[in-house]
Amino acid sequence: MLYFTRWKALAIILTALVVCLCAVPNFFPEATVKTWPKWAQRHIVLGLDLQGGSSLLLEVDSNYVKKEKLDQVRDDVRRVLREAKIQYTGLSARADVVEVRITKDTDAPTALTKLRELSQPLGGLLGSSGQRGLEVADGGGGVIRLTVPPAAVTERIRQSVEQSIQIVERRVNELGTVEPLIQRQGIDRILVQVPGLQDPTRLKDILGKTAKMEFRMVDLTVPPDQRGSVPADSELLPSADPAYPQPYVIKKQVLVSGGELIDAQPGFDQRTNQPIVSFKFNSSGSRKFAAATTQHVKEPFAIVLDGKVISAPVIQEPITGGSGQISGNFTVQAANDLAILLRAGALPAPLTIIEERTVGPGLGQDSIEKGELAAYVGSILVIVFMLVTYRLFGVFANIAVAINVAMIFGILSLLNATLTLPGIAGIVLTVGIAVDSNVLIYERIREELRHGRTAISAIDAGFTRALSTILDSNITTFIAAAVLFYIGTGPVRGFAVTLGIGIITTVFTAFTLTSLIVAGWVRWKRPKTVPI
Repeated sequence: MLYFTRWKALAIILTALVVCLCAVPNFFPEATVKTWPKWAQRHIVLGLDLQGGSSLLLEVDSNYVKKEKLDQVRDDVRRVLREAKIQYTGLSARADVVEVRITKDTDAPTALTKLRELSQPLGGLLGSSGQRGLEVADGGGGVIRLTVPPAAVTERIRQSVEQSIQIVERRVNELGTVEPLIQRQGIDRILVQVPGLQDPTRLKDILGKTAKMEFRMVDLTVPPDQRGSVPADSELLPSADPAYPQPYVIKKQVLVSGGELIDAQPGFDQRTNQPIVSFKFNSSGSRKFAAATTQHVKEPFAIVLDGKVISAPVIQEPITGGSGQISGNFTVQAANDLAILLRAGALPAPLTIIEERTVGPGLGQDSIEKGELAAYVGSILVIVFMLVTYRLFGVFANIAVAINVAMIFGILSLLNATLTLPGIAGIVLTVGIAVDSNVLIYERIREELRHGRTAISAIDAGFTRALSTILDSNITTFIAAAVLFYIGTGPVRGFAVTLGIGIITTVFTAFTLTSLIVAGWVRWKRPKTVPI
């Protein structure tokens, strides 16, 4: 353990030096760091509890999810019966049941068989227990009832939350914020924490919109002065443009949905210099859009966002390029926000803000100061203990522990990790673990000296025989940190990350750096006794 080749010693020193240098950007102002090369701009991001910021607790509208599920079942029933050419009446959805009456009694058995094909096992763990997403029953008199069980609604809410988390993350990242924390809470809630954001108004506006965009035709069969009588296949939608408050009669058929958009960018109209949003469809959306605009030339079509008509331009000629633009008396900010929403995608269900919390930078600074105080006091006590107990070897251990802490900050910077108060606690705990490794080595050296070994032999045996003990203890702690990381959320994961990184750097410094320092001292002094 005390013999190091020149290349091995150089590799250890360079590894420690490079990792420690990764922490350097944290000691310079952010404006200065931004002038450096891109690869050198990585640094630790302070969490919400250290630098302040905004925290929102969002809730998925479960009633909307349930209604969407029932509407989907109703549409599936209509499709299945039409494909089977079975006549029906009274198709309706209420509460958690969809009912349909088959006109001919002779068609009822066939209809029941066809509709039962809509009932599929629920995914995940529920599927193995025989739970199904739809219960189809014969209500008598030609009536067929399709009931959505509570388990199916719960599963749909779970899927909506998972999809919403991905969309919320894309929307928040588009705002240019740093390291947001977005995680699920309970069955139907999402926690969003954005460090450094003191005014959450724009964030709330971005997250509060479903951004469900649809391209539909304007119903020209209804005169402007007779909008009270709307056909069954159309609906009355309000205008999003304050300059045109008159509602529109829009056909329910969706020509192209916003889900087929692949890009949306804010810009300016070259003719009017007004803010617009340019969009581009995928290949499927391009074909649908080209077919729709070819079929309805000289007719107005509506761009509908969250149940409101943004604009209703007239199709002057077929649009076959798969791209277009949206205008609607936007401000620059509104155009930019709409582009963000369209790029991120539509939420599967509306999100309601049920809790809003803003942490001021003063409170974060107080947390930093108390965390630093705890770190300083703990480190000083450890340093003094090592010096008093192990004298010169205590100095070696303290040097290794200082480099260990610097390496932890270097790796956290390299990962652009978010540091929270629990993360600071993990670093302080790592100092104790690192010292514990040195204590085991030094006590083993003392034991070897008591058994009559020479100084150099005792030092070598101390490092060699303490290896398995230190590895065992650190591996078990690392497993605990890994479990905390995968099971825990938020600050718990921050603690697990710093603890896990600290364990890795501790093993490195204890068995390479400390032994290299001691080996250099042995070569220099050739001691007959060990000052320990």
